[in-house]
Amino acid sequence: MILDRSPEVFKGIALFTPGGDLIYCIDPQKQVRWHLDLCGMLQNLLGLSEPPHFLVPCYGATVDQFFDPHTQKLQQIAEVSPLVFHYQPLLNAVFGFHDLIWQVAPLQLEMCEPMVLTTYRDRFPQLWESHDLVVQYKRAASHTPTVPLFKLGATTRQESTNPQGYVLRLFVSGHSMATERTLHKIHALLERSLNQPYTLKVIDVTQHPEQAEIDHVTATPTLVRAWPQPTRRIVGNLDHADQLLGMLYLPDE
Repeated sequence: MILDRSPEVFKGIALFTPGGDLIYCIDPQKQVRWHLDLCGMLQNLLGLSEPPHFLVPCYGATVDQFFDPHTQKLQQIAEVSPLVFHYQPLLNAVFGFHDLIWQVAPLQLEMCEPMVLTTYRDRFPQLWESHDLVVQYKRAASHTPTVPLFKLGATTRQESTNPQGYVLRLFVSGHSMATERTLHKIHALLERSLNQPYTLKVIDVTQHPEQAEIDHVTATPTLVRAWPQPTRRIVGNLDHADQLLGMLYLPDE
């Protein structure tokens, strides 16, 4: 799988669900309002009765990267809703930043207060479930999403019984700058060297200890190649590219 790299100048728009799924887009022209498209894609992916437009003011994030003629450098303006601020490392990963600090946007209380959101939960229960989706939307691809790049959470039954390409699991303990750097490093290596579809799932052992037990993970970080079989893993230092590549490939590849 090869995803487009973020261009030097672009606008990025991300939309989360209350359950933690993410759909996002990258617009180099910075001329299109993408929120309608993202809501429509969520409707298609999750089988909703209508587009969930209420998510936009409550669960959104935007970043604008532009060239500043005064400093002769690229600058960023990034805002995220307080309801999804804890996903900052994931936002940096999908938009190609290493340590960008996202500013918390004012929360529109009249639209995002708990009692209001409860009414939407009754209409869209799928949005409060986790489907392990992190999907890049591309209008040019005829409304077809890319293969998910990152997933969060425990392993799903579909992943275990019907894997597509490589299935990799990165076990971490909490989300920190070190975790984000590790994620960027592995992502760059996979994009550069693994010319096959893959899913990289990030699993926080503090949130999903049962998955760590299933995969016999006793220390973090640990990178597990769950598919193709046999299972392989690297524990601790993930800085050596040769070691990572050796773990990825089968002997006859």
